[in-house]
Amino acid sequence: MRKIVLAYLLTAVLLVQGTPLLAQTFTLEAVKGYPFPTNLTSSAQGSRIAWTFDEQGKRNVYVAEGPTFTPRKLTSYNQDDGQELTSLSISDDGKWVVYVRGGDHGSNWDDDVPVNTTSSPVAPKVQIWSVPFAGGEPKAIAEGDEPVVSPKSDRIAFVKGGQIWVSPTDGSSAAKALFNARGTNGSIEWSPDGSKLAFVCDRKDHAFVGVFTNETTPITWIAPSFSRDRSPRWSLDGKKIVFVRTPGSGGAPDSVLTRKHQPWSIWTADVASATASLLWSAPKTLAGSVPTTHGGTNLHWAANDRIVYLSYQDGWPHLYSIPSTGGTPLTLTKAPFMAEHITLTHDKKWLVFSGNTGPDKLDIDRRHVVRVPVDKAEMDVLTPGNGLEWTPVVTGDGATVAMISATAQRPPLPTVMAFSKGTPKVLGQELMPANFPQNQLVTPKQVVYKAPDGMTVHAQLFEPTGGTGKKPALIYVHGGPPRQMLLGWNYSDYYANSYAMNQYLASQGFVVLSINYRLGIGYGYDFHQPANGGANGASEYQDVKAAALWLKEQPQVDASKIGIYGGSYGGYLTALALARDSKLFAAGVDIHGVHDWSQQRSGLSQSDRYEKIPDAEKAIKVVYESSPISSVSTWTSPVLIIHGDDDRNVRFNQSTDLVRRLEAKGVSMETLVIPDDTHHWMKHSNALKMGNATADYFKRKLMQPRQ
Repeated sequence: MRKIVLAYLLTAVLLVQGTPLLAQTFTLEAVKGYPFPTNLTSSAQGSRIAWTFDEQGKRNVYVAEGPTFTPRKLTSYNQDDGQELTSLSISDDGKWVVYVRGGDHGSNWDDDVPVNTTSSPVAPKVQIWSVPFAGGEPKAIAEGDEPVVSPKSDRIAFVKGGQIWVSPTDGSSAAKALFNARGTNGSIEWSPDGSKLAFVCDRKDHAFVGVFTNETTPITWIAPSFSRDRSPRWSLDGKKIVFVRTPGSGGAPDSVLTRKHQPWSIWTADVASATASLLWSAPKTLAGSVPTTHGGTNLHWAANDRIVYLSYQDGWPHLYSIPSTGGTPLTLTKAPFMAEHITLTHDKKWLVFSGNTGPDKLDIDRRHVVRVPVDKAEMDVLTPGNGLEWTPVVTGDGATVAMISATAQRPPLPTVMAFSKGTPKVLGQELMPANFPQNQLVTPKQVVYKAPDGMTVHAQLFEPTGGTGKKPALIYVHGGPPRQMLLGWNYSDYYANSYAMNQYLASQGFVVLSINYRLGIGYGYDFHQPANGGANGASEYQDVKAAALWLKEQPQVDASKIGIYGGSYGGYLTALALARDSKLFAAGVDIHGVHDWSQQRSGLSQSDRYEKIPDAEKAIKVVYESSPISSVSTWTSPVLIIHGDDDRNVRFNQSTDLVRRLEAKGVSMETLVIPDDTHHWMKHSNALKMGNATADYFKRKLMQPRQ
């Protein structure tokens, strides 16, 4: 008996040496069980707000109204069926809530095509619905997308098959085509009185802004040209339009590898005469190119006859204001930070937005709600502190700002606060599951390190509590790549799930480093648009490798057990790490990653034209060498490859091709294919399947006791 006891104790000691003792554990199901809010919006009158909650795959519309803002569930979708809710809005009179159900609106293609995650013999539809704010049964308006309710609240204009349709808001009669215009039509904007409708007609190499009046009046084309016009916005009196103009496609073949200025300008037009004049032209610099952060140019016609917009021209995505008659633009936001999720208040006097700024030096890795008048550079951070707040909207009465807020431990929830400032009130806390492990979550620490070329890189470190000895470590690589992981819950459902996953992995004993590599947002233009990035040289990979080398030097990390995982662009960088540096990365999980840029990217193939792309041959070589497939010969680390086969962001064949290559080389590999789900794991149970498979794989590969 004594020998048995001694043997048991010896085994326990070996396990302690190889696997850290944990002071906290919880299931992935528990930490991913939170309700996630999106689509926050407000009515133009009164104090009514609405949002959607995703509760373990069951997506529903919720509403609330001041002064109490008590949440009320408006719809009853009770299945984890992968049917997302988007385009949520409240009619100006506050009586109707309109939304789209179905599709995958975060995709790169086919976003309005139905998603059938349950593999049902009867395919779902992408439909527009309306429901009374007061409550009642939702009514299917029509199959379609991008609904916009008229300022009169009586009609909904929407897109169907590339044409503009219209329906009564209450669905009292069938929807009908409003007009027919050659090309693909969208970007609907009602005039302030609801009598006209501006839209964009895309004709492939050029695009027009059009104005529809009625069935008997010909469409007015606003200053038609060989350009691509977009983002039409009405003046407050409905007599003019402001829009963005970019060049049409064409011209002589140009270098692929050389970074070039992407020009854009702002024009104003008189609707009656359809004549337009140049208001402002972007500086002809790289940073002056068309902005590529959330909302793009974020163009609005604001109060006091001011045009407001966003530009990256000074190296940061800042807001500007200019008189509609012309003049010198006024810089509304000047500090080194980015403005994101920008909305104009209903009275058109204020811009409210999310910004990674505030009094704390750590705020560069957070989001706070900020406001600024449209005609004065008097910016004000409304929600300073160590929490995170985003996607603000102001109620129609101007009294309340609604937002989504979170902390490092509490997941995102709708929140309201007096626009004149005050104490925020968090809504919906009663919907948090009883088993959610809020008090067991760690607070990630900011890490700043240097890449070999001197680029400063930010990251968040999740450290497990308890246990002794060195621990295995994981690098998490986000996708996008224009994304930013934060010191708390993320505002994207995809990356909120990643944050939950990192917390879970830390609870299981892993040291997790979530890195914000170059090509991401939040740190200025040179970081967001670096030289030789992506398919043009993968310069961002040195940020990934530098993260692993940083981890190796940490006293709590077992340098022989560093893994890496990520999805989408993070899957690409995971595969690149395993292919180039298997001696550094012991194992990886590649989730729907890009592996061959030549298959994902167009524009390199030589045509029968006499004129050729001047650097085509060099570009083909660089694109190949920037792809993981070019380094498969040195790939020895084990890998788990995961992909959903209805992916609309990264082609499924990117993984099929890599699997064949790794099989041929004899690399240790496991795979998980999830049929009929997309890039965004629309079905909650599929997200859990992916997450649990990832965690189980790393436990088996990196947490085996030492022999």
